[in-house]
Amino acid sequence: MKLFQSMRMALKSIYSSKVRAFLTMLGIIIGVSSVIILVSVGQGTTSQITEQLNGLGTNQLTVNITGRGATTSLTYEEALALGDIEGIENVAPVISGNVTAKHNTENVSVTVEGITPSYEDVKDFHVQSGRFLLDIDTEYRQKVALIGTGTAEDLFGTDDPVGQKVQLNGISYKIVGLLEAKGSSLSGSNDDILLIPIATAERQLRSKGVRSITIATTSADTVATVKEKLESTLDAKFNYADNAFSVFDSQEMLETVNSTTDTLSMALAGIAGISLFVGGIGIMNIMIVSVNERTREIGIRKAIGAKKFDILTQFMIESIVLSGLGGVIGVGIGVAGSWLLGKYTSLTVSIAWDMVMISFVFSLLIGVIFGMMPANKAARLRPIHALRNE
Repeated sequence: MKLFQSMRMALKSIYSSKVRAFLTMLGIIIGVSSVIILVSVGQGTTSQITEQLNGLGTNQLTVNITGRGATTSLTYEEALALGDIEGIENVAPVISGNVTAKHNTENVSVTVEGITPSYEDVKDFHVQSGRFLLDIDTEYRQKVALIGTGTAEDLFGTDDPVGQKVQLNGISYKIVGLLEAKGSSLSGSNDDILLIPIATAERQLRSKGVRSITIATTSADTVATVKEKLESTLDAKFNYADNAFSVFDSQEMLETVNSTTDTLSMALAGIAGISLFVGGIGIMNIMIVSVNERTREIGIRKAIGAKKFDILTQFMIESIVLSGLGGVIGVGIGVAGSWLLGKYTSLTVSIAWDMVMISFVFSLLIGVIFGMMPANKAARLRPIHALRNE
């Protein structure tokens, strides 16, 4: 029997019982679409986290000081001295806290960071108008500030904030620069922020000492070496006390996140794959029923010359067409569902085209594997017994 004729007979058989065929395909449809949607959401989330970690810089280390006993921070000078370690390009000590910022009748609660001029290069923060902070601002504890675009919009609306005054917990500061929009990172919004000189921040926030330092290494290749030297230096500083500090390596975190999300995606795909397996059982069940219902038809075909292989091929093709149609519909729903989730929700979705192809091929394999037994049963029927069947 020719392949085209077998496919035509399979489609005719499926069309004659549309509802039963659709219900049979339902498991395959749900399985394929679930695999595509879940893996696409997983890949999108991975991409988003990777992008945010890369935004922190691949050659950066972040040191957080918790201290030991009465020593819970580094002095400004000790923080800058870390820059003498071989492989370190620049050091940006930071003092942070929250204040109420007020301009005229507008006021917001905002994060304030006390920084040095090196912050501009290390953290890649630049001004779009005005100027950045200078060493002289730190030296003379100037009450000047840089404002993020989010905070500027909250306090000044569409007016230019540069040159205007803002009250931080009742103390007046002059805004000398408007920062470029940076969006959000793992630490939150980079636009809802005010930056002031670190020496000024110590008084403003009543926080003596540095507990957070961002360090830029000369290259991404030296991060691991510099991290070891940093830990050695800080261990000596805090007499090898446990949990006195932590050194955050964005590269290490990136590898951990990628490994975790890959494992999670595979687990989700495995769970969705169970639905495909159940769909395959449904196909096998329906094909067995179909063989029983068409036993007389099989007997007639064998009586007029159809070979065992012809009968086997007919039912195998019918099973594959059934699972293939389910796969096509599942791919359509999966791709459309992923697109809708990305467009109308806050989820980051990246359609996994490789998984689309794998899911469809797997749905065809389901048809082959689970169609084998009923097709073989049909092919092994003896014509005389089949013709006697009522």
